[in-house]
Amino acid sequence: MDLPSPALFEDALDLLQRLIETPSLSKEENKTADIIQIFLERKGIPTHRKGNNIWAFSLYEDSKRPYILLNSHHDTVKPNSGYTKDPYKAIIEDGKLFGLGSNDAGASLVSLISTFCHFYSKTLPVNLILAATAEEEISGKNGIESIIGELPPLDLAIVGEPTQMQMAVAEKGLLVIDATVKGKAGHAARDEGENAIYKALDDLNFIRKYEFKKISPYLGKTKVTATIIQGGSQHNVIPDLCSYTLDLRVTDAYTLEEAFEEVKSGLKADLIPRSMRLNSSKVPEGHRILEIGKTLGLAQYGSPTLSDQALIPYPSVKIGPGDSARSHTPDEYIYLHEIEKGIAGYIKILESYANGFSE
Repeated sequence: MDLPSPALFEDALDLLQRLIETPSLSKEENKTADIIQIFLERKGIPTHRKGNNIWAFSLYEDSKRPYILLNSHHDTVKPNSGYTKDPYKAIIEDGKLFGLGSNDAGASLVSLISTFCHFYSKTLPVNLILAATAEEEISGKNGIESIIGELPPLDLAIVGEPTQMQMAVAEKGLLVIDATVKGKAGHAARDEGENAIYKALDDLNFIRKYEFKKISPYLGKTKVTATIIQGGSQHNVIPDLCSYTLDLRVTDAYTLEEAFEEVKSGLKADLIPRSMRLNSSKVPEGHRILEIGKTLGLAQYGSPTLSDQALIPYPSVKIGPGDSARSHTPDEYIYLHEIEKGIAGYIKILESYANGFSE
């Protein structure tokens, strides 16, 4: 797919290089927020800012038209110890741009920004909102969640994440549960007490084998995994407490509350969910974006990984250049041609979507 202007790619590449070379760990994204805000305002695009979140509206906004959000994040995880290249140096080699956040989700972000700039001053039958947001990597409350109430109701959100420009139309939610099993302390040399670790083993064996009753057509099975366990304080004392943590990946077949109650019924532990914020999502049947995806030949699938879709209470799809398998890996990179494909793909999706409102 050809771009309407080479400048769209050139601007995106330059911006991504600057973002890579500016550390932006979650909760520390103020400098990359500055870069994005200055980039837009130098193009004559007024911006709004709350914390480290930057957003803007297309020039000819009309509240009678549907709103489409273009969203991606500019925070990153910490670079891991496996890097052989400087994670904060934007290095181009063999058609690849290396650097922390290049794939997740810098390429998606700059491709959406270039797409928004392309459409900014055009009269469309839809309104576009661009939002470059913070704290996605930690599902923080000062990211997209903090500004979603300041935006008008959305007809659609396009969330930029590396999907090889295929369309994730459903996404698993996340529920983290802290569990505590109580026993009774006693001396390990005598037949006394009630071992909390042994009681927890019953729970863990249940969890290991448990199959949730409902299955999602897109996302398959809801899955629960024990990921942390702690118990005991001395070798000669029967432990009276054992705690463990559950990672519960919930499909659209369940609400978080429903999944919690179903797994709770088979466990002895006292369970405390950390939050009920990170919901699963699925585009409603019959939504226009599904038909557009089919027309453009985009694969539609359910994603097991979490994104800001979980915090957007409107129909949303996850799509962007790059490959999720590269995210959070040493020497993270994006192919340069993937950025071009990302911009062209986003433009094509929005043109197709807008045409449906002008027929």
